[in-house]
This record gives sequence, C-alpha cells and structure tokens, in this order.
Amino acid sequence: MVAAGDEPFMDRALFLAERGRGRTSPNPVVGAVVVRPDGVVVGQGAHLELGAPHAEVAALDAAGPRARGATLYCTLEPCVHHGRTGPCVERIAAAGVARVVAAMRDPNPLVNGAGVAFLRARGIDVVLGVRAEAAARQNAPFLRWIGRRRPLVTIKTATSADGFVGRAGERVHLTGAAADRHFHRQRAAIDAIAVGSGTVVADDPVLTARGAYRHRPLTRVIFDWRLRVPASARVFATVGAGPVIMVVSAGAALDRPAVVAGFTARGAEVESVPPHDLAGVLARLAARGITWLLVEGGPTLHAAFCRAGLVDHVQWVLSPRMLGGGVAAGGAVADLAESAAEIRRTTLGGDTLIEFDVHRTDRSDGPDCAR
Repeated sequence: MVAAGDEPFMDRALFLAERGRGRTSPNPVVGAVVVRPDGVVVGQGAHLELGAPHAEVAALDAAGPRARGATLYCTLEPCVHHGRTGPCVERIAAAGVARVVAAMRDPNPLVNGAGVAFLRARGIDVVLGVRAEAAARQNAPFLRWIGRRRPLVTIKTATSADGFVGRAGERVHLTGAAADRHFHRQRAAIDAIAVGSGTVVADDPVLTARGAYRHRPLTRVIFDWRLRVPASARVFATVGAGPVIMVVSAGAALDRPAVVAGFTARGAEVESVPPHDLAGVLARLAARGITWLLVEGGPTLHAAFCRAGLVDHVQWVLSPRMLGGGVAAGGAVADLAESAAEIRRTTLGGDTLIEFDVHRTDRSDGPDCAR
C-alpha cells in the first residue's frame, strides 16, 4: 500500500538516478534510497556506470545493518538475473529490507515482474507505481530500446524568426551561447547523433560534445545515400571521439566502391542498406547498444523520419535572428507540433526551446513517453 511519504522519497531516488545519465547505456539510469521506519534516510545510491554496482546495492552498502526493517525506494523494479552484476533481489532479501517501493516494472524480459515475485515470495511488501510516469520519462530511451529494439529518436531543429534553417552553401549559426551550452550538455548524455549529407556538405560539422564532459565515445551517424560527403569532411578527423558511421544505399555503394573505400580509409564504418530504410538503420544501431539517437539535421532527414513514423521527441529552437531567405524549415516539425498533447517552452538566452513528445496509438513498449 502507498504510504504518505513515498512520493518525496521516490523523487529523491529519481534525482539520484540522473547521476548516471550518459554513463550506463544501454542499461537504464536508476536511483535508490533506504529509509528507516522513523523516516531517516540511511543509504542512497545510483547506477553510475555500465558494469558498476546497481543503485539498490550502492544504497544498501551505504545503509549497512541499518537497512534491516527499512524501506527501499528504487526507480525501477530490482533485477533478478545474473548479468554484469548479480541479482539485486538477493541482496535486498539478505539485507532484511521490510518493504520495497518501485516506481515501475522493468520491461526487460529477464525481469518483467520476476523481481517483484521474488521479493514477495520472501515476505517483503512490494509497492509498484509511485511516480511511474516520471520514471518512464526518465528512462524513455531504455524503454524504447528494450520494447521496440530501436533507439528513442529525438529530432532537433533551429529556425530563424522568418522560418529558415540556413542559407544554401553557407554556414549559418542561428543559436546563441546559452542554447549552445544546453545542447552540448545534451550531446554529452546521448548515445548517438545523426545528420544528413546536406548538413555535412553545407556546415562541415565535427559532431562532438564541446564544453561538456562526455564519459563515453559518441557515435556519429551520417545519412549519405548518394555518397555526397567528401573524404575531407572534418568529422572523419574525430574518430578518436567515437565511431563515425556512414549510412549509404546499397546501390550507390556498388556503383562507387572507390568512394566507400575512401570513407573506410578515413576510419569510418560504412553501413550499406536498402535506400531510405530508416527502420533498418535504427535496428542496426540498437544492436550496437544505442538507445537514444539525436537527429540534428537537416529538414530533408527530419521529414524522412517523420514520414516513417519514427520520431518520439522534438526539440525546436526559435531564434530571434532574421535570415531574409535561404533554406526553408519545411513543415514536418510544425505538423507534429499541431498534434502534440503538451508543449514545453524554455528560454535559453535569446532563443526559445519548444519541446514535445510524439504520441502514437501503436506503442507496445509500456508508457507512452519520451524525454
């Protein structure tokens, strides 16, 4: 049964879970808090890195013998299987915890209710569903990856006040310093970033996280169906920061093997797929453990993801700058915004960030949510 103090303690666990952001993928981020019957917190922890102790174990280690008779709050159902670490449920039972409050069930087929059943079979009271929506949002990339075997897809665009994303053949920087800091911090947390060949040809980006610490290599994905990207592109000089994957159509790769060889000579990996098979590309990325893909540009690639029904979350930055002409933003993002259930606005210096989740009725991977 839910108790009066459960939600504040779960909020604390959710806060702790964020310490693992960008470090645990493809595992979820998880936080845990151990609380004595008198309401005193005696242990807390988070899953801080792939292969490191889980949040529940870290919290129990901090609590020590004070965990006996206590309540353990965790943002995800404790695991019951042997993976990189041992089962958390065995440690919880051995610690003498009297009650476990979990925000949500773990949809991993290796868990999915088995952790709850294990604990209840040993006389431990288990409560599910406290702050479930917040927990689902927090682990939206993991939920999409485990439920659909594809990454969560966020598309990000920036437009001028008069509706343009740039000028043809010219590098245009629309966003200010505050927005740039915000999105480089995001690059430090995601698994992979994607752009189309047009963006590389026009802007020659390096697609790295700058001014923000990134714990793990960042995968860069470039959709270059027609092999337009030159071998001199700056991104190829950054393979030390993470893999560069060139997605090309199978036909173009057969017709122009020298260009493909040029990509591999620069250290890139080449994925040859049927033309515009975005779902197939996402499945390949998921097989690499990529749970969150940020699609930064440009409008042609955004429109393709929208047509394929593969967008989960949108970030749309409105700049006060006027361009007076150039490359039009297109209507794909605006069309998605019209059907958004909730739109969130954040001021980033002189820019405005508009965010919303894309809701569909065909989802089979738990709560309909995205970060």
